[in-house]
Amino acid sequence: MQTDSASGGAFSVPLPARAHLPAAWRDVPVLDIVIPVYNEEKDLGPCVLRLHDHLVRTFPYPFRITIADNASTDRTPEVAARLAASSEEVRYARLEQKGRGRALRAVWSASDAPVLAYMDVDLSTDLNALLPLVAPLISGHSDLAIGSRLARSSRVVRGPKREFISRSYNLILRGSLQARFSDAQCGFKAIRGDVAGVLLPLVEDTGWFFDTEMLVLAERAGLRIHEVPVDWVDDPNSTVHLVRTATDDLKGVWRVGRALAVGALPLDRLARPFGDDPRDRQLAGVPGGLARQLVGFCVVGALSTLFYLLLYSGFRTFSGSQVANALALLVSAVANTAANRRLTFGVRGRDRAMRHQAQGLVVFAIGLALTSGSLAALGAASGNPSHSTELAVLIAANLAATVLRFLLLRAWVFPDRRSDPPLPSPDASSSYELTSAHDPRNAR
Repeated sequence: MQTDSASGGAFSVPLPARAHLPAAWRDVPVLDIVIPVYNEEKDLGPCVLRLHDHLVRTFPYPFRITIADNASTDRTPEVAARLAASSEEVRYARLEQKGRGRALRAVWSASDAPVLAYMDVDLSTDLNALLPLVAPLISGHSDLAIGSRLARSSRVVRGPKREFISRSYNLILRGSLQARFSDAQCGFKAIRGDVAGVLLPLVEDTGWFFDTEMLVLAERAGLRIHEVPVDWVDDPNSTVHLVRTATDDLKGVWRVGRALAVGALPLDRLARPFGDDPRDRQLAGVPGGLARQLVGFCVVGALSTLFYLLLYSGFRTFSGSQVANALALLVSAVANTAANRRLTFGVRGRDRAMRHQAQGLVVFAIGLALTSGSLAALGAASGNPSHSTELAVLIAANLAATVLRFLLLRAWVFPDRRSDPPLPSPDASSSYELTSAHDPRNAR
């Protein structure tokens, strides 16, 4: 699945509609569980044997366990090779560079399974959560699934330091990237194979921030993330370097936040076909989602007006009313166009972003004419009006400009293109065709 939106083109092939996997699946494993390891010669054997036994007893679909060795220097390769030789459901992949994210990207990208998962080698998460984790992906209900140690019904045993770091990190994500998922770094996640094929090329990180970046991009693109409360016991012998990991994560938060702010990520590649989201269905008497657009526009408009008034009051302390009005309108107009583009009209990615901002500035010029004209008329009528009178006139003028702004945004800047001929959508099952090129055994 490709799109040329990054090069400025308008054509984009969306993801296929989510669908339940066929009951009688082919010989390809339905689930491929990756265990990324680095120097885990002691824990690897018991982990794989315990996981394999659990899947044989409880999992109703064909499965595969893939050991992803991140350039281990101890006996991990020997242990992994022996486990792969002893069971046809176990595979071994060797990478010559470290990085959990790098290992997951390599193995998931080569896998032919329709559902991909990973878990940490210490098996801190209770395996009874595995089937609830992947069931929404098999059924077609969700795109990704994560285990959450911070859900109310989760039962977690860990020290206060790790508890503080985990909760602080998730608060940072909520405050900086507006993340709504509750636990970014629990080592217990799954993703549909068709989604992984399009999402993973957009994820840059190769280390511990890989999970967070993947989830943030998926959420921003409108994909559905299912959360499963888990029972989790901290591994006291964990080799994760907390300070270095936290530093790398904060750098990743800054990088992703900046990319999202400037629209540098082609999230339109992750769009679902029209009709897969019931909120997008046409309703009698509600043309083109008008009700939702009005709600979104009003919310954005209210926040933009407050932002504008604060800016105007600030600029008014060192400039005249006309200059303060122009500056406040210009700054708030850019923010208003970006917010309406994403929240009101559901436009994702950077395709036509500059054009939309240019058109938004034209709308801004019309608003400027209305409000500036109102200020000029007020000055001519009363000579030296008070600041409160100026604000009252500006609020009235902005209400009139707001109605006109919505009509222009809806009809000119972000017109409804749903009446265009439908784009070709690949069959949902085509993403899972088994070929020799996708067989991890051939990749080795």
